[in-house]
Amino acid sequence: MTSVVANFICWDETGGHSRILEGGNAALPHILDTENFHSKLFRRDASRLLGRAIQPNYSTTTKRYLRTLYHGLASRDPIARCAHMVAFELHAAEMIQSLWTTLVNAFDVRPEDLDYFRIHVGGYDPAEKYHAEMTSRLVSELVPADDNDRFLDVFDRAYSVSLEWCRDLIGIRQLDGDSRPQILHRGRCHCGSVKFSVRAPEKISAVKCNCSICRMSGFLHMLVPGDNLSIECGEEILTTYRFNKNIAQHTFCRVCGVKPFYRPRSNPSGFSVNVQCLDGTTIESVSVEVFDGEEWEQAICRMPGALGSSLKYEVSNEPERPPQ
Repeated sequence: MTSVVANFICWDETGGHSRILEGGNAALPHILDTENFHSKLFRRDASRLLGRAIQPNYSTTTKRYLRTLYHGLASRDPIARCAHMVAFELHAAEMIQSLWTTLVNAFDVRPEDLDYFRIHVGGYDPAEKYHAEMTSRLVSELVPADDNDRFLDVFDRAYSVSLEWCRDLIGIRQLDGDSRPQILHRGRCHCGSVKFSVRAPEKISAVKCNCSICRMSGFLHMLVPGDNLSIECGEEILTTYRFNKNIAQHTFCRVCGVKPFYRPRSNPSGFSVNVQCLDGTTIESVSVEVFDGEEWEQAICRMPGALGSSLKYEVSNEPERPPQ
């Protein structure tokens, strides 16, 4: 049953359903005309709005989302497969409607001029509501009463996958100081008690420091502004360690002892994120520059640009060698 519904949805997305409605069986040969594929309609709408030709360009975020979606829809467990299909279609209906409304307001165009959105959620008898209805009816046909809780659990996680994908896409439009697009990276400590997200480019510039604490912990620095990092859970589990100058706030998970991020002396209003603690699926590449933390004052004077023009630091004239 999930195969029947999935096959029809694919058939509809490639324009076959509307072709047959308009021309009957005689229209069957025209399904080879790929210009009627709904993805092509979307591309035409986007090209019209932006004034230039648009080509597919899958970000790391979208590739990760598609892989997760594929595994859910291809599950051998019929309840899991059903839950992912229902979650995907219900989210799609909401996403398409919201995107349509936003684009109309942002670009000052008439709603009916955007073919992709008009076909799916606008005009007379739009198709998207039937997609959602078909997939929702699968629940009553495929999910026994004693499996309701399991279905709802899988559905909730599957819906969250699409929701998080949209949230991540919103983040891609943000740029850092070098006009590089930023995305949302997620990270955690070793035990997972502390979880966080941070906005940074896909191509990460990191710093490896040889000071005593960085050398012992293997910390790989990525410096970000304070509002780029958000602690999702476990803030109450973090414990703070300071020493010597007492400027840097080294924050560790009390459970596993890992330091996923901290407020460094070089940037006390921001954070230094441990690249080692990030989910590698969102990272395209990491370039590492060595920093001589054993001679902190001299090194920071030589490398202000390498650590970022927004860094705030004070050079001490005291003979004592300060730590980070």
